[in-house]
Amino acid sequence: MSSANPGHRRRTGRTALVFVFAVAGLMVPPRADAVVAESACGAPPAPAAVAEIVELSDTSELLDESTGSSLDRLERAVEQHRRITEVLVAHRDRRGLLALGLDAVERAAVMPLQRTPGAFDDPEWAHRISLDLLARFLRNLHAEFTGAPAEPQWAHYFALTRQCELSAARVAMAGYNAHLTVDLAYSVAATHATPAHARDYFTLVDAIARHGSLIVDLTKSVYGGDLGPLWRFYFVGEGLDAVLGAGVATGPLLRLADAGANVVIFGNGLALQDPAAAPAVRAEIDVLWRSADAAFEVLAARGAL
Repeated sequence: MSSANPGHRRRTGRTALVFVFAVAGLMVPPRADAVVAESACGAPPAPAAVAEIVELSDTSELLDESTGSSLDRLERAVEQHRRITEVLVAHRDRRGLLALGLDAVERAAVMPLQRTPGAFDDPEWAHRISLDLLARFLRNLHAEFTGAPAEPQWAHYFALTRQCELSAARVAMAGYNAHLTVDLAYSVAATHATPAHARDYFTLVDAIARHGSLIVDLTKSVYGGDLGPLWRFYFVGEGLDAVLGAGVATGPLLRLADAGANVVIFGNGLALQDPAAAPAVRAEIDVLWRSADAAFEVLAARGAL
C-alpha cells in the first residue's frame, strides 16, 4: 500500500489542530467581566454595572451554610438583590421589572416577618424557603448576565424584556409567573416542606398578597405598566372568561383559578417530593406556567393591559 502524501498529512494535521482549538474555545465559559448583556429596552448598562450585577447575583456563598445562619444569609441575599434592583431600575432596564416588585415586598412584608420572633411555627424553615426562592431568581439573573443558559421560564422572561413593543405589565407578569408558578413550587420541595408547614407558608404568601398594591403601584410609576388586571387574573381569576374563549385555559390553569394560586403551588411543592408523583407534577408545572403565559398574551391582546 502506498504511503499518504506528506503534504496531505500536514494539511490534515493543521485542520485537526484548528478543530481542537475551536472546540476548546467553545468549552471555555465566558469570563463574567467579558460579557456585557445588551440593553433590555432601557439605557445600555455600562461594563462596570454588568460586572456589579454578576458579582451580586452569585449565590455560591449565600447557599453555603458555613457562611452564616439561614437568616443571616437571607439578609445578605435581600441586600444584594436590593442593589441589583437599583442598578437595573436606574437604567430602566426591563430585566428589573420583576426585581422592582420583589424588592419592595421583601422589605415591606417578608423581612419584617422573618425578623419577628414568634411569627412562624418553624422559623428556620421560613428563612430557608425565602432564601431558596430568592436564590433561584438570582441564579438565573446571573446566567442572563454571564451568557449562561437560564431555566426555560426565566429565558422566556428575559426574552420578553427585549421586546420593547410589549407592555411593561405583560413582561412583568412573565417574571412573576416564573417566580411563583415554577420557582416557589420547587422551593417548597427543596426545603422539604410538609403539610405541617402550611401555616408558615400561608403566613408568608398572605403578607405578600396584602402588599400587592405596592407592586402594582411601583410597576406603574417606574416602568409605566398597569399590572393590576393581570395580577387580579392570576390570583382571583378575573378575566378567565376571555381566556376560556380563546381556548388556552388548560386543566392546570383552571385548577389554579378554582383553588387559588398559592394553594396549587404549595400542593405541587409537596407532591414533587414523592418520587412516584414527581415526573407528572413537573410536567403539570411546566404546562401551568406556559398556559398562564398564554393567558397573559390573550389578555394583553384584548387590551386588558
